[in-house]
Amino acid sequence: MGELSGKTAIITGAASGIGYAGVEVFVEAGATVVAGDLQDEKGKALEARFGSDKVRYVHCDVTKRDELASLFETAEEAFGGVDILWNNAGMGGTPTGVEDLDEEGFSHTVDLLLKSVFVGTKLAVPYMKKRGGGSVVNTSSISAVCAGYAPITYSVCKKGVAHFSKLAAAELSKHHIRVNAILPGFIATSIFGASLGLSREQADQMAALVEQQGGKMQPAGRTGKARDIADMAAYLASDRASFITGGEFLIDGGMTVGPRHSWDESDGGPLLDALGISPEQAEEMREAMMASQES
Repeated sequence: MGELSGKTAIITGAASGIGYAGVEVFVEAGATVVAGDLQDEKGKALEARFGSDKVRYVHCDVTKRDELASLFETAEEAFGGVDILWNNAGMGGTPTGVEDLDEEGFSHTVDLLLKSVFVGTKLAVPYMKKRGGGSVVNTSSISAVCAGYAPITYSVCKKGVAHFSKLAAAELSKHHIRVNAILPGFIATSIFGASLGLSREQADQMAALVEQQGGKMQPAGRTGKARDIADMAAYLASDRASFITGGEFLIDGGMTVGPRHSWDESDGGPLLDALGISPEQAEEMREAMMASQES
């Protein structure tokens, strides 16, 4: 591809899932990458796969400012600067709702999913100013725009990420720094299993099951893949997207186009459900009505 040749990117949450796909896509596009994550074994394997001249792995807990800062220091030392930041690291966060809110879990979820995006972007600014500009991509979620897809704390944080991206795009435009948010839908990654408290290995196995079964949930007819998100991130990071900033991009296989009955004829919809009528019965009634009108 070559669209990111000469650029250096920082990707958090890079050792698995969407972030891992991001490293693959960015390197294919010509970028050098600093990959931050907590999974050291996977991170070191990632660096070994591509070579340290293309990828440097750095242990990074994004809730800790000094560890986030080390990503930028490594990028400067190893590759000469920073052009792209993809704030991608995350997990499901506290599962509790409003009534039984886990305040400690709430605080950790906010630190992980929202505050880290603020801090990461803040740290990126001086490095990108040296380069004459840059691109920040933030991973939000469809749960930022619709209820029912994730726990409330996670969803509120992801809404904050999307809105932060718009506000930061306005503020940082004077430095030629673009900021955009990606809102993934049902993507086959280990985040679902991890949210249920499964081990890393079990969560990875669950991701394979999600990929097999998830296509039934969306008009696209297949589960989203990590690379679907990585491809959009690479585009937003590239000069081809130089006119795009402050955007929120749904990559969700059509999950948010409307309720299931809007795209699946076999689903009767809320009215038929309320009346206790199946789609087949509704069709029979329609045919009977048409026959009576013709007679």
